[in-house]
Amino acid sequence: MNYLPPLEELDTDGAIREGAESVDGNTRADFLRRAGLGAGTIIGGSALLGAVPAIASAGVTSSDIAILNFALTLEYLEAAFYAEAVGKGKLGGETAKFAKVVAAHERAHVAFLKGTLGAKAVKKPRFNFRDTTGDQAKFQATAKVLEDTGVAAYLGQVGNIRNKTVLKAAGSILPIEARHAAWIRDIIGNGNGPSPAPKAFEGARTKRQILAAVTATGFIVK
Repeated sequence: MNYLPPLEELDTDGAIREGAESVDGNTRADFLRRAGLGAGTIIGGSALLGAVPAIASAGVTSSDIAILNFALTLEYLEAAFYAEAVGKGKLGGETAKFAKVVAAHERAHVAFLKGTLGAKAVKKPRFNFRDTTGDQAKFQATAKVLEDTGVAAYLGQVGNIRNKTVLKAAGSILPIEARHAAWIRDIIGNGNGPSPAPKAFEGARTKRQILAAVTATGFIVK
């Protein structure tokens, strides 16, 4: 798999479930372990930013810690993806600007989440993005799906956040993820491609769907 297809294709005719089942069980379990999930709830990329105090003094529940750690794992992935793309220097024009801006955002999200979680923060996994960060078209396609997936995952799991302060912080980052998604769509479209705002409502994605979409990429490695 060289790069992710559009998100809409990932859930067609059971494709997401099939993708998850095709991933080695040990790899999938390792991904869950790194995310601190087990059977817990999840939330998607760039999920939390704001005035969330350290969990040691905030009364944050174990389920919210699981959400924060899964968010951190996805932030690690996004931050590494954009940093690698910027470092390779193969992008041009508006795409290069997009990558630099979003890379800075994702670095900030990682730093914030690690600071909030403290000793409970999961370690950064190792990644292999193969040729998706050195080819402009593949970078664009992958970035689009990463951003769409983050928004959809957040929508699917926001109701599971119990701590009001964490919930408020989560709400502050969702518009940024949506803007990332709209920006890359506009770059790809150049007036003739996917609309930055294709519909009036955005659908959520379940834990199974997000897990399958991420593990099926093979980006997270041991």
